[in-house]
Amino acid sequence: MIDEVDQRLKAWAGEVSGELPISFVAPERSTQQQGVSLYLLELSSAPPARSMRRVPLQFSVCYLVTVSAESPERAHHLLGELVFSALETPEFEVDLTAIPLELWTALGVPPQPAFRLRLPVRRERPEPNVRRVSFPLVTHLIPNEALLGRVVGPGDVPIPGALVDLPALKLSTRTDARGCFQFPLVPPRQSIGRLEVRAKGEVLHVGAEALTAEAGQLVIRMPLKEG
Repeated sequence: MIDEVDQRLKAWAGEVSGELPISFVAPERSTQQQGVSLYLLELSSAPPARSMRRVPLQFSVCYLVTVSAESPERAHHLLGELVFSALETPEFEVDLTAIPLELWTALGVPPQPAFRLRLPVRRERPEPNVRRVSFPLVTHLIPNEALLGRVVGPGDVPIPGALVDLPALKLSTRTDARGCFQFPLVPPRQSIGRLEVRAKGEVLHVGAEALTAEAGQLVIRMPLKEG
């Protein structure tokens, strides 16, 4: 895979520099050897590309780009042309930050004009073999609705703070100061199961048939003990 990137860069640098030879060896101390050096400097991780398909495996490669020519002026001109060309190439990432002195020391050459060029290296992964559905998919939309109610005691006195549960839906709420409660979005009443109300030590179970018998706001009367 990296060799494919090598060939891509070689063709690109050849188009810009003309007849100068292209090599992948490290920059040399001698300036008599003319050409463009594309030295593979490092490999690093790269974030996965966004895709609706299976995410490919990928990493990035970084090349150190230097130029030697018959004169420093000619080398500088070609290096500038390479930079501008790289900036216009979408797949190239140009790094113009200073090259660390330690790198030149490790290469055994004096510091010289250069830039770093990063490219992604990707390997596509085959899509999993997904079995086709041989029958039409049928969906049924169940409209949601609000469930409103009021909990009262003897004499229809509101019971604030009562705990109201829908066990089948794992939903619960408490009544307000007026004894009112609401569940904003629930399935139709015939499919929500029973409703449970707990207040002042008493528990009242309201079945599905009782929930559907009364339209609009429910009025739940708790048979509280006096005293």
